Amino acid sequence: MRRLPHRVEFTTKGAPASACRLGRTLWIAIALVALLALRASAAVHPVPLDKNTDAAKCLECHEDKTKGKAVHSAMAMGCLTCHEVRVNKDVTRVKLITATPAVLCLTCHADKKAADIKGTVHPPAVRDCLTCHDPHTSDNKNQLVKPASGGEKENLCLSCHQTGLHVPEKGSRHAALDLGCDTCHLTHKTGPEPTSENRFHLTKAAPALCLDCHDAKDADLQKAHRNQPFATANCLECHDPHQSASPKLMVKFLHPPFEARSCDTCHAPAKDGKVVLTQADAKSICVTCHDDKAKLIDSAKVPHPGAMGDCTDCHSPHAASEPGLPKTDPVSICTGCHTDIDDLRKKPVHHQPAFTQGCATCHTPHGGDIDHLLRAKDNALCLECHGPDAVPQRDDTAHLLTIFNGQVKLPDDYYKKNKVPVLPLRFGLGHPVEGHPVSDVMDPANVTKIKTPLSCLTCHQPHASAQAGLLVKDQANNMAFCDTCHKNRLNMAETITPAK
Repeated sequence: MRRLPHRVEFTTKGAPASACRLGRTLWIAIALVALLALRASAAVHPVPLDKNTDAAKCLECHEDKTKGKAVHSAMAMGCLTCHEVRVNKDVTRVKLITATPAVLCLTCHADKKAADIKGTVHPPAVRDCLTCHDPHTSDNKNQLVKPASGGEKENLCLSCHQTGLHVPEKGSRHAALDLGCDTCHLTHKTGPEPTSENRFHLTKAAPALCLDCHDAKDADLQKAHRNQPFATANCLECHDPHQSASPKLMVKFLHPPFEARSCDTCHAPAKDGKVVLTQADAKSICVTCHDDKAKLIDSAKVPHPGAMGDCTDCHSPHAASEPGLPKTDPVSICTGCHTDIDDLRKKPVHHQPAFTQGCATCHTPHGGDIDHLLRAKDNALCLECHGPDAVPQRDDTAHLLTIFNGQVKLPDDYYKKNKVPVLPLRFGLGHPVEGHPVSDVMDPANVTKIKTPLSCLTCHQPHASAQAGLLVKDQANNMAFCDTCHKNRLNMAETITPAK
């Protein structure tokens, strides 16, 4: 940064406090003016221009912006379509006609506006088009600043993604990575349905995408699949499309009979190109090993209707990238039926287990004894992760953590990666401030009587919110929220029973 022309010093010794504050304020003001002046000077055009300068004049110096393999179509409309020339006395400045580049891009590419798109939007496309695109010209299609293929230094996608770069010694890597990421992905493709095609911006869904390269009639491929029909199966159920710690791109979690290649445990030889099971239906096969789940489903005080059907409605019989072998993912597998919860995705603040880790983190998917199929009653559910006594058990062999007595498996970096807050509670007090109760407040005159009903759900929503903190009714985290219970800010002990 360029030095200021003068050094201004203020001596505060012996001066009144008001004079000191005035001095500091004046110094800050001078510094800000200087910084703004430096910014402004950085935007000064090196050559004075007339305020009526046209595109032809711009191209006398910037002709290179019109040449290349991929030239932005807006260039044909003229430089002043996106830029404006400002002349103040003898100073010329050239700036965009909008406040930010992204806003400018959306004047033509309105279909790319993230706020109007339902579905998963590629993060750079949310607000910064110039992360990936050159606004004038490029040697790459779609005016990409780098190609979507090549090594770590050349590949644009690998600027953010580490896909295929760190494959374990005994692992495997998909050769298709060398063809370029855009062989399988369209970075702006999405849609409202939470399909793999939309969530991962695929050119088409599996297996059609895979069969573009892999011939289902290939003898070696048929042999590898034990001559079972696989041409209509979802390849991504068993294979990772990028890299794996195992051979053959196998996903992380495998069903034991499948891992042991004991296909005849569940399958008879295929007939007329169709799968034939060893028993009448999939559930009959599943309960031969998982009879404990069958008993749980039948005896649950709170049954789950979804668990009473075919097990493969929810579970993959072969493999999955998540514990429990969910057929799609741990969230969509539930929200496909629970559309009211799925609608909460629209809110900007999500409770991580609800929309990332999976509904089974908090709910028992096969049936249980507690309302809403919750794994624990009242605050015990929340404090399993957020309480001071929460001690997830580590399974170093599987690189997992377990909670709820081993019933729920989490990645071994779950708490650190998601910055799970652990509340400093003692004797049921301490959140959100020291001494604040988190459970029912009993009546001092009659300790068997509840004076103020209180639980985590008194203040928080379990799934999503429009505001940080997941506070009920999407309220902001401020004193106005506290006023719903505390009627006197000078004496916070005076409370009212919160409205349900």
